[in-house]
Amino acid sequence: MSATEVLDLGLSTSPSGAFEMPLPLEKFYQWEKEIPKKLYFSQPFGNGKIIDYSWQRVGDEVRRVASYLKSLNLEPGSNIGIISKNCAHWIMSDLAIWMAGHVSVPLYPTLTAESVDQILTHSSCKVLFVGKLDDWETMAPGVPKDVACLSYPLSPKNDFLSWDEILKNNEPMQENPTRSPEELSTIIYTSGTTGIPKGVVHTFGGMAATADKATELYEITGDDRIISYLPLSHVAERMVVELGSLYQSMQVYFAESLDTFAADLQRCRPTIFFAVPRIWVKFQMGVFAKMPEKKLTRMLKIPIISGIVKRKILGGLGLDQARMALSGAAPISQAVLTWYKRLGLEILEVYGMTENMAYSHGTRSGAQRVGFVGQGYPGVMTKFSSEGEVLVKSPGTMIGYYKEPEKTAEVLTEDGYLRTGDLGFMDSEGNLKITGRVKELFKTAKGKYVAPAPIEGKLLDCEHVEQVCVTGCILPQPICLLNLSEAARGKLSDPKFKEALIKELGELRSEVNGQIDKHEQMRCLVVTKEEWTVENGCLTPTLKLKRNILDDKYGSMFEAWYATGDAVAWE
Repeated sequence: MSATEVLDLGLSTSPSGAFEMPLPLEKFYQWEKEIPKKLYFSQPFGNGKIIDYSWQRVGDEVRRVASYLKSLNLEPGSNIGIISKNCAHWIMSDLAIWMAGHVSVPLYPTLTAESVDQILTHSSCKVLFVGKLDDWETMAPGVPKDVACLSYPLSPKNDFLSWDEILKNNEPMQENPTRSPEELSTIIYTSGTTGIPKGVVHTFGGMAATADKATELYEITGDDRIISYLPLSHVAERMVVELGSLYQSMQVYFAESLDTFAADLQRCRPTIFFAVPRIWVKFQMGVFAKMPEKKLTRMLKIPIISGIVKRKILGGLGLDQARMALSGAAPISQAVLTWYKRLGLEILEVYGMTENMAYSHGTRSGAQRVGFVGQGYPGVMTKFSSEGEVLVKSPGTMIGYYKEPEKTAEVLTEDGYLRTGDLGFMDSEGNLKITGRVKELFKTAKGKYVAPAPIEGKLLDCEHVEQVCVTGCILPQPICLLNLSEAARGKLSDPKFKEALIKELGELRSEVNGQIDKHEQMRCLVVTKEEWTVENGCLTPTLKLKRNILDDKYGSMFEAWYATGDAVAWE
């Protein structure tokens, strides 16, 4: 990022054009010196064992690992991979990579061996940190033989050089190496929603500009606590957790596992909580499983009791101390936002992409327009193409796709705007509305275009529906595939419940069809058997639908479901 580009985005530079914002490593050195004894990480190690890491301890371990990496005599700016679930060592190895003068390449901890090989080969990684993983045996064959592997304390069984051995055999680096704003900091590979992941290249200057402004905007302080559980290999968690903690000394608590997540939340009692929409819905469904929605609604209308109920629900979720709740990575239902607000928890929507370091737009507390993703962040400029595609220019805009100049040229305009791939518009107050994805538009057999996202948002208002996919490019009218909630699936053996559910879904279809154009109206809702998950390939690691996979999976049955003429069909 040049000084000219920084000035163009309205960011701070000195009269000489020098970059004034502190870079990530500089912020790390600051807290290491000023608050050495303060808690930075709280890391579970299983069986109830928790180790708390101060800034001083983190500094010592990072410096020893950085010394080891320097001893490898790699070419400056070499790419070093990290494949692990979230843990303290993930962020520590990232810092060590930067301190040693290199570039970090995160990999999702759920990748196939083929994807591991594709990313490590494409990025020419020399070293790979192998951490906390559930299925390392199936992933390991994807690691090229010339890549040296290092392990974390929580790694699966292996014969790699371990973190503890590195700490024991290397003295901590004494100097405070600096990196320039123009230097590459990380290559973040996309989650592969539309095919082979692309390596998004970011600089230290881009990271600094976004983190400095975002933490200031959301008033994050050293008194805040956050739980880290969404993949750190994804840009949103990297921005909120890693950079948020580096820039404001926020305390980070790591989740141990899915089974212990509820207890981990209680241990952390986060003041800031970030989740994707599906998790917010999961929490809501969990509440409804204990207390039916209609009963809860009645109780929330009783003045004295409502306060007790609200506190009990938020306390049970571990969110009673959350001063800020965020949702991103996918659209969230208006009904879900309204439900949480009635409990006293305002969920702010945030919007961004890997290609702009997740720094684009967000709703502001007390000024949220439901259904909109909010106003541009400081330094963000927005315009629209003639087709209605959202174009954004921000201080976090990537340098480009790694080794992909043609793809970079396709997504970045000549004047530096990022083609987001989203369709949208802006209201008079500058709030951005996303109406769908350019590539998700499909044409029915009648030649009419359908944007699925707005229709799906309306269908998700039903408490029994957890996931939906509007599709049907070969059909005269769209159909909608849907997954039921876990609670609803558990009751399907009850004939009365199933009969009532069919009636409710039929009414839902009619209600939504009455709100959309005739060519968008759904012929039927199809209840599928199998839950869509990351493991079965239907979702990306960030829980976004892989529409092409769903079309391949169910496409052969579309015409048969369509032909039944039923409002609700069953797989």
